[in-house]
Amino acid sequence: MTAQQRLDRLPIGRFHITTLIAVSFAYFFEFADINTFAVTAPRLLKLWGVTVDQVAYVTSTSFVGMFLGSIGAGALADRVGRKPALTATVVFFGVFSLVSVFSWDVVSLGVFRFLTSAGLSAMTVVAVIYVSELFPAARRGKYQAYAIAIGICGTPATSLIASFVVPLSDWSWRLVYLWGALGLFFLFFLGRLKESPRWLESRGDHARAEAVLRQIEDSVAAEKGPLPEPAPAPAVTVTPDEAAAPWWRVLLRRRVLLPTLLLCVLWVTQTIGFFGYSSWAPTLLAKQGFSVENSIFYVALTTIGAPLGCLLAAAVTDRFERKWCLAVFGTVIGLCGLLYGLTFDPVLIVVFGFLVNLVERGYTALAYAYSPELFDTRTRSLGTGISYGVGRLSNAAGPLIIAALYNGSGYQSVFVFIAAMWIVGAIVVALFGPRTKQRAPAVAMAAPVGT
Repeated sequence: MTAQQRLDRLPIGRFHITTLIAVSFAYFFEFADINTFAVTAPRLLKLWGVTVDQVAYVTSTSFVGMFLGSIGAGALADRVGRKPALTATVVFFGVFSLVSVFSWDVVSLGVFRFLTSAGLSAMTVVAVIYVSELFPAARRGKYQAYAIAIGICGTPATSLIASFVVPLSDWSWRLVYLWGALGLFFLFFLGRLKESPRWLESRGDHARAEAVLRQIEDSVAAEKGPLPEPAPAPAVTVTPDEAAAPWWRVLLRRRVLLPTLLLCVLWVTQTIGFFGYSSWAPTLLAKQGFSVENSIFYVALTTIGAPLGCLLAAAVTDRFERKWCLAVFGTVIGLCGLLYGLTFDPVLIVVFGFLVNLVERGYTALAYAYSPELFDTRTRSLGTGISYGVGRLSNAAGPLIIAALYNGSGYQSVFVFIAAMWIVGAIVVALFGPRTKQRAPAVAMAAPVGT
């Protein structure tokens, strides 16, 4: 009986809820921190004389950091374990968010945001894998969405805090970065978290895997009563040669390469589409004549839809095929984002912005659940980290494209481009995305020596 089979048969208990709260806390400050530059950039346009091109520079370097963080997270999570990797990445982004408080010009802020963003993206990759491996397969999509629903509240919280503190004085914008650093309090959850038994099993550490599984099972059984029998799961045999193979050779195997390429398209279009909107909306509104205070406040109102979008995803993710949910959500985001860019009426800006945030966060919750399901335990960290990292790297070019579109063709051309990204992603997932709802996830098992 494998670790996956034993975890999949468990009802949701206090162990799962505690894990959910801890991951949600990390997500909260990841989402709180990820938009700190976007909401402070309008003030820096005046205080430091920052240009649109310099905003693009900081945003672009941040996404290079996200790429490196994602790749590093995959390797770290495979080497030291899911729990230590999650802890290290949260501490990393919290420390460099704190250092950002002391930035003295746009170059120093760009360097600190590069390092912070590396930690943010790394944390996301590890958290997605962690939830995927600890929660039962039949419910992991829902609880992944719940974690993001709680975590995404960090986005409107940051926007609302910024709308009040940024205008207070010439230095008060720094408090937004101090707020992002509060993710360091994640350390208080460490004693309640467990290592992934599936990771331990994939490493051949069966004694530790058994010990952790017994702790989890005993906790759930004491709360819920006798546990049901486990269902069978197909195994993917990993030979000693494959287990020792370098990551690039594993990546070239068909069962890893094809889903990785698909997810690269998914995350590239999602990243450019989402961050093209969220990172630029306050600055572009300010450039269109809205006051700094109003532009930040309008965007803050639109982000209220984000947690509701995660709850929408939770309602559909385990009931319908995830690939079709992603295709529908992506199409709706593209249309609403286009309408957002075609109006200058404050009410319609808030309405369409609200809908973009609502459906986009649902899309992201679905994608977080879908991505790790396309891999077995041995290749999950590799495939998820690379595809997520490539998506983030793509937006190193995204801000430069948006700045060029804005300077060359105007405000509305930016939103035509963003809408096109979402539609392309929806079409690719609909045409080529594997189904996962009816497919039992594979278990990576080490083959006996001599196989």
